[in-house]
Amino acid sequence: MASQTETSVDPAPVITRASVGLRSERGPVLLGVMLSMGLIAIDATILATAVPSVVNDLGGFSQFPWLFSVFLLAQAVTVPIFAKLSDSYGRKPVIITGIVVFGVASVLCGFAWSMPALIAFRALQGLGAGAVQPTCMTIIGDIYSLAERAKVQGYVASVWAISSVVGPTLGGVFVDFLDWRWIFFVNVPLALVAAWMISRHFHEKVERVRHKVDVTGAVLLTLGSTLLILGLLEGGVLWTWLSLPGLGVPALGVALVVVFGFVERRAAEPILPTWVLKNRLLITTSLASLTVGAVLIGLTSYVPLYAQSVLGHSALVAGFALAALTLGWPIAASFAGRAYLRVGFRSTALIGTVVALVGVAGLTLLRPTSSIWQVGATCFVIGLGMGWVAAPTLIAAQSSVEWNVRGVVTGTSMFARSMGSALGIAVFGAIANAGLGNTVGGNNASTASAIPASVMAVALQHVFLASAFGAVFMLLAVFFMPRQIKTVG
Repeated sequence: MASQTETSVDPAPVITRASVGLRSERGPVLLGVMLSMGLIAIDATILATAVPSVVNDLGGFSQFPWLFSVFLLAQAVTVPIFAKLSDSYGRKPVIITGIVVFGVASVLCGFAWSMPALIAFRALQGLGAGAVQPTCMTIIGDIYSLAERAKVQGYVASVWAISSVVGPTLGGVFVDFLDWRWIFFVNVPLALVAAWMISRHFHEKVERVRHKVDVTGAVLLTLGSTLLILGLLEGGVLWTWLSLPGLGVPALGVALVVVFGFVERRAAEPILPTWVLKNRLLITTSLASLTVGAVLIGLTSYVPLYAQSVLGHSALVAGFALAALTLGWPIAASFAGRAYLRVGFRSTALIGTVVALVGVAGLTLLRPTSSIWQVGATCFVIGLGMGWVAAPTLIAAQSSVEWNVRGVVTGTSMFARSMGSALGIAVFGAIANAGLGNTVGGNNASTASAIPASVMAVALQHVFLASAFGAVFMLLAVFFMPRQIKTVG
């Protein structure tokens, strides 16, 4: 069945459906992929509980936010590049390289002697994650059929759900009974097992053809997206928005991305082919992915703060309330396949956006007298909705293109989600700070605990309202998806 995308534009197909995964044992490969994803998912949560111990040992309290920002930055800017390399040279070498880089960086993080050194090694970890995450999702698209892929997406979503609980727990255990450095050393055996399983069981037949690597495009995309994300992450933090760096850094990033777009038109094998930017399905699913990233970062950042600072609960209780979101997500993702096989990708995603919008709207109804159960219930509903949006939109994009460009399409979706997270951090942070500044006592407080609950409630209500507008935008993006989507596998 022909694809609705212009896949014939991309030269030199190197991977075909008949060859990829021909000798693969899908169960062990899936387990290896899930372990690889688990490395990234656990690492995203395990460090948070160890920050006080890290700062006490290494110093650099003012620099510790970079432990998170630099990882996100390195991962986001390299995803499209590694995704393209997986299309050109195969999935296996890219994911093995990513796992090795991540494992070596974890060892270096464990032996870090200063905060700047730890930040540098976290950036190296981010590079490994940038190779692992999109390639994992592409491998799943390669070895499973359209009908099977939905169920498998539920398994992958469960990895993130489990990691959201296991990560902070492991971090607390290591800090309390061993040493914070073990939060990085624990990655090594997991990385070795994942690499061995994929190396041993995943086989692909790749034509050995000469490729012309788009070095200019890679450099422009890396520099442009780095500056753009850096400007969004640090605007209002390291510098004010209206200062020279506040305006200049993101503006220069946008300029480089524009130049990148012109360069890609003439590249022999572009990192981001121009047909991706002309395809209605890929544009709308990427916009949906961007909004998912923005809304999720707002919830994970500010729902626990509301539970603690406004409702007066402990960090543990607040964490469990947010965990309801990661519980609803895999449940919905595992059932989404049955839905989109019957009613289509667009209808399934539309149902998900409506459910997510109802959940986010529920957050705007929270009051200082609300119960923690109400918070958990709204998060669960949001998780259900997101599970019916994220999985169908990604699978629709993957299934609409040939195998030789599936990595690019997967990487584009994940890059959009990372950009959404960076945009969400900037926008929601600015909204929260504006709310605190407009209320007596907001900006005069040095810590969250020093801000009155009534003041914090007003500021966070503004954030939740902005999240609701984000959910409306997600609904519009999904609404404009094509009604009929031709699939090629």
